Amino acid sequence: MNRVRQQLGASYAYERGLFGEGIGVAVLDSGIAADHPDLKGRVVYARSFGSRADTRDECGHGTHISGIIGGNGTASGGRYQGLAPRCHFLSLKVLDRKGNGGAGNVIDALHWIMEHGAEYQVRIVNISMGGTIQGVEAQELLRAVEETWNAGFVVCAAAGNQGPGRQSITVPGTSRKIITVGSSDDQEPVQMAGKKRVNYSGRGPTGACVCKPDVIAPGSYVVSCNARWRIKGQNGYCVKSGTSMATPVVSGALALLLGQRPRLTSKEVKLQLSRTCKDMGFPKNQQGWGRIEIPSLLGK
Repeated sequence: MNRVRQQLGASYAYERGLFGEGIGVAVLDSGIAADHPDLKGRVVYARSFGSRADTRDECGHGTHISGIIGGNGTASGGRYQGLAPRCHFLSLKVLDRKGNGGAGNVIDALHWIMEHGAEYQVRIVNISMGGTIQGVEAQELLRAVEETWNAGFVVCAAAGNQGPGRQSITVPGTSRKIITVGSSDDQEPVQMAGKKRVNYSGRGPTGACVCKPDVIAPGSYVVSCNARWRIKGQNGYCVKSGTSMATPVVSGALALLLGQRPRLTSKEVKLQLSRTCKDMGFPKNQQGWGRIEIPSLLGK
């Protein structure tokens, strides 16, 4: 996270007193280890939408994601601080201990956000997952994310790790409305599903000929919070890679933006991104508008 913050120019926000305070981020994932030193006291709501009521993060994915969005770096003396270290979190558990979950869980969580999100000052919804689902199931999930967007929530979803072929964006990242995030550094060989992969980030266009992703951010070898930090032999942080890691980078940066300009609508947030990203010289269907840049995003 120290590398990610430096690449994106996050210090520009902190020098201006912007830390994401007052911005709620709903993390639809495997849960959050709310007792982690970097997240402690900032998970204001937790609920499981799976078959079990247990809200603990048994997989570790959601805790890692949350640390990227806004861990405060307590366990590392600030080295692995996330982007928005004073935002608060809602842990909406939709994935099991193996990181699997059905579209129905995600849809239920999105409906909950539309009904209750305003009570917790939720402005951003982070969905660091995707599937190759089709038919009615895909349509219902896309309808739910777009209804959430229309209700005023900024929805960020992963482009998926099915690249580099065309039309390899996963659902719900295929939605034309929400912000779909790819990895800016997927040329790095990373370990995925037991093998080394490069150029993993999902590429557009979508099956409906929508240019995706919208934006890219660092996603390879990101050090963030470890849900198993209390277990002997583990420490406070671990390394993960993928568009799942790039997505919370954007969510955290947008928490800084909304802390600065809280009246921005979802559409205005997306427009601001389109104007301020850095062109990395990649094809449009790989990078969208380019890599997120925090100083430009905040109006430098």
